[in-house]
Amino acid sequence: MSETREKAQLMSASEIERTLVRLAHEVLERSDDLDRVAFIGIRRRGVPIAQRLAARINSLEARDIPVGILDITLYRDDLTTISNQPVLNATEISFPVAGKDIILMDDVLYTGRTVRAALDALFDHGRPARVQLLVLIDRGHRELPIEARFVGRAVQTTDREIIEVKFKEIDQVDKVLLVEKVD
Repeated sequence: MSETREKAQLMSASEIERTLVRLAHEVLERSDDLDRVAFIGIRRRGVPIAQRLAARINSLEARDIPVGILDITLYRDDLTTISNQPVLNATEISFPVAGKDIILMDDVLYTGRTVRAALDALFDHGRPARVQLLVLIDRGHRELPIEARFVGRAVQTTDREIIEVKFKEIDQVDKVLLVEKVD
C-alpha cells in the first residue's frame, strides 16, 4: 500500500457543521412528505452524516426521521481484492424500506461503485418508492452513471489524490483532508 501526505485541509469542523445545516435545509425543501422520508447511512462515514442530519431536521421541524445503517461489504464488486477475510458489520434498518423515500448517505462520491453496492444491499430490504443520494464531498471521476441529488461540496481531484473525511464519532475529530499518494 502506498504512503500518503496531506496536501490541504478542505473543511474544518465548523465548515462541516455549516454544510450539514445547509444540506438539512435542502432536504426539507425538496421533500414532499417528511412522513415518507428515511435516511440510510452507508457504513462507516455515511452513518454520522445520516444521524447528524436527522438531528438537525428534528431541531428545525420537530420531526423524527428514521435512520438506518447499511453495511455493503458483501455487495462490493472488489470484495476479493479487499481481503481474504472481509470484516462484516451489521446492517441496522429498523423500519420498513418499502414505499419510503430513502436518502442514501455517504461521505465521498468517487467512482460510484460504493453507491451501486449500496443500492443492491438496500433493495434486498424492500422496494423504496424513491432513492436519492446525499454526499458530503463529490470528487468526480465517475465510472458508473450515478449522481448525487444533494452535495455538500464538489472538489476536483486527480487520481493520485484522496479525500479523507474524519468525524468525531469515528476519528475523534471533524475535518476533511486532501491527501496525495506518495511513491
